[in-house]
Amino acid sequence: MKKIDQLVVSPDRTNKVVAESLSKEKNHLDHTSSSKDHIDVINQLFAEFELAYHNQYRKAYPDEGALNLAKKYWLNNLSSFSPNLILAAARYLVQNQAFLPTVANVIDACKSGVGLFGLPVSHDAYIEACAKGSPKAAQEWSHPAVYLAGKATGWFELANQSEAQVFPLFDYHYAQLVQRVIHGEELTINSPKPLPEHIDTPLSNEENQSRLQELKATLKL
Repeated sequence: MKKIDQLVVSPDRTNKVVAESLSKEKNHLDHTSSSKDHIDVINQLFAEFELAYHNQYRKAYPDEGALNLAKKYWLNNLSSFSPNLILAAARYLVQNQAFLPTVANVIDACKSGVGLFGLPVSHDAYIEACAKGSPKAAQEWSHPAVYLAGKATGWFELANQSEAQVFPLFDYHYAQLVQRVIHGEELTINSPKPLPEHIDTPLSNEENQSRLQELKATLKL
């Protein structure tokens, strides 16, 4: 039978085990976190939560240890999303709910996040691209990404092929453009330059000669 002092774990031993556990967790998070940008956005997210939900925030994260563990947990769960999307999702939640968001709330907002950037969902974008008249670049678009996806797909194809044939191609191009927007790129439509109000037509040789003679007569040359 083991002695009683062998069954009791000393406080120093307990602290050592906890420290080793936290160290392993930190190393794991250091390897799985996407980038410094993700760390920065998690810090920004928590700073904004503190401002918006002060009392709830203090109850949820009463000390620095709890706050640091929460930040590591959120970083681990949100690192698959772009920093811009995470911040946009968090700000959307702050504006639309009275309670401190959970990591699950932010994940759900990120998954349906195209609307946070003013982007229609893919099928709505496809319907819009098919319905617009010509010239395409001169039309009003819900977002430049819709026009650019239509252009990349091909206006002729959109007008003449069935949805089953052409929508997958449109969806592919649109998804690429959506990711560019989410990562902070500003898309633009290069509209055609308007025609001038007056178009000058070059004079013929006969007209030039006639005007020259008129000028000589006026000047009495």
